Amino acid sequence: MKLVQNPKKSLGQNFLIDKNIINKITKILDSEKNPRIMEIGSGYGNLTNSLAKINSVKIIAIEKDKKLSQFLKKKFKNNLKIKIINQDILEVIKKDFFYENVIVIGNLPYNISTKILTSLIMVNKWPPWYNSLIFMFQKEVADRIIAKPYSKEFGRLSILTNWRLEIKKHFNISKNCFYPKPKIDSTILSFRPKKNIPFKIKNPKNLELVTRVLFSNRRKMINKNFRKLFKNDLSCLNKINIDLNKRPEELDNETFYKIAIEYEKLFD
Repeated sequence: MKLVQNPKKSLGQNFLIDKNIINKITKILDSEKNPRIMEIGSGYGNLTNSLAKINSVKIIAIEKDKKLSQFLKKKFKNNLKIKIINQDILEVIKKDFFYENVIVIGNLPYNISTKILTSLIMVNKWPPWYNSLIFMFQKEVADRIIAKPYSKEFGRLSILTNWRLEIKKHFNISKNCFYPKPKIDSTILSFRPKKNIPFKIKNPKNLELVTRVLFSNRRKMINKNFRKLFKNDLSCLNKINIDLNKRPEELDNETFYKIAIEYEKLFD
């Protein structure tokens, strides 16, 4: 692979170069008909090129790096399936994207991967503009996303993701498949929005707040932080059916959703 420039640590650039893995990722989309794809962090266009071989596909490739964006525009100048946009994906998400039923795919920059995922979970309109997400994370981040209660990996990221999304793990990817080689392996996860969410939290930021406060002392009982959150008003305890002597990792996802709903009632 001929480099346009040295990979930038500030942008979390680790480029996927293994053709077998690129083909495996592309095959995840096999069942999709006439897919409209947004690719995050297209880099040198290795995955972009593979995705462009899908029948009737349309690709919007988001690349924040200006030089790489210019490189991609030259590389795909004759490919009408691909549109290159030089922009920050977080700014694109804020605008609540302009197409419907988009498949968002990407080898996410390691330094902002969780921020990208949470931004897509927190969009105002639900069901959202995207039909599914197919993302590559550092393995340790993926483990946190799919973690279950009572495990050391379980925490805020798992709770927030499971609230609005169905999660599927596909496969792990060796660090040897990238340039430059990262220190840790990666994992491919896919997500589909839940159309009917049983726990109606009015403002997703309240779920973020609840989890942040209760996990601020992860190894301690939630008693003190719960009282702080509810300003010592414990009238909701019977509704939630919660034991304040438990640690946050000993509560299931549903309990956190119920806490967030009761927390919102303080402001009704």
